[in-house]
Amino acid sequence: MDNTGSWIGFAIIAVILIILVSIFLRFVPVGLWITAFFSGVKVGIGTLVGMRLRRVTPHHIIRPLIKATKAGLSLDINDLEAHYLAGGDINQVIDALIAAERANIPLKFEQAAAIDLAGRNVFEAVQVSVNPKVIETPFIAAVAKNGIEVRVKAKVTVRANIERLVGGAGEDTIIARVGEGIVTTVGSSLQHSAVLENPDAISKTILNKGLDSGTAFEILSIDIADVDVGRNIGAQLQTEQAEADKNIAQAKAEERRSMAIAEEQEMVAEVQRMRAKVVESESQVPLALAEALKSGNIGAMDYYNMKNINADTDMRTSISDVSKRDSDE
Repeated sequence: MDNTGSWIGFAIIAVILIILVSIFLRFVPVGLWITAFFSGVKVGIGTLVGMRLRRVTPHHIIRPLIKATKAGLSLDINDLEAHYLAGGDINQVIDALIAAERANIPLKFEQAAAIDLAGRNVFEAVQVSVNPKVIETPFIAAVAKNGIEVRVKAKVTVRANIERLVGGAGEDTIIARVGEGIVTTVGSSLQHSAVLENPDAISKTILNKGLDSGTAFEILSIDIADVDVGRNIGAQLQTEQAEADKNIAQAKAEERRSMAIAEEQEMVAEVQRMRAKVVESESQVPLALAEALKSGNIGAMDYYNMKNINADTDMRTSISDVSKRDSDE
């Protein structure tokens, strides 16, 4: 019974010891310390424990430091930890420093860390600095002075400028500036055929302008990949202008016609007003005659003579109208 109780107590103590050792090994990365020691990286156990307390994963610091030490770089572990806490990518920075060291490109850790924190891929920047990349522009349309559209595609060979990576403009700015140079060169040409015969004039004009200033790249060369002839913009603009002039002329003619119709209607209205006055005046004649007969201003014979004269006038007018109609027929 006593032996059974001692075995149970021994087992409990062993389990507790195993748990304590597991917790210790998890909190204190002894295996990582041993790897660093045999890799030539001098780091103390207290430093690794301090990383745990600062919520820094030791593997993310020590393994890149081992890689840098093996490559011959001398870095401070505190700088690596500070860059990690700032949200940087330690592996990318170390790879960039190693690549720069092999290519004899002057690059310090502070500079590489700043480029990384700026959001740029510092390792890719070093690669582009060693092996230039080609940026291809889309087709850019420009119009020569003779009105013919020319569409140009260019290939720009650039090399990363490490010193201007922080704060320097990117590829979109390079493409925009090259497009501006293409439009300027084609637009200053008298004939579009001059651009087709001598496309390297575009490259010379763009290179002479120093379009890479203020960018993160250095332009090495600009090659014209393709030149196409587009639409006849001049003729199209003239056609559109002629159509616009025609519409304006039609509008003015319609305005004049409307004014003429309005004037004619005004004249008709005036004639109708005059006829109304004549009718009104004629309606007063019988009354005036009656008043004159009544007052004795005219006699009966005068009235009959006047009626005969009017009848004779009407008859002559009717005969004249019939004769005129017969002659017209």
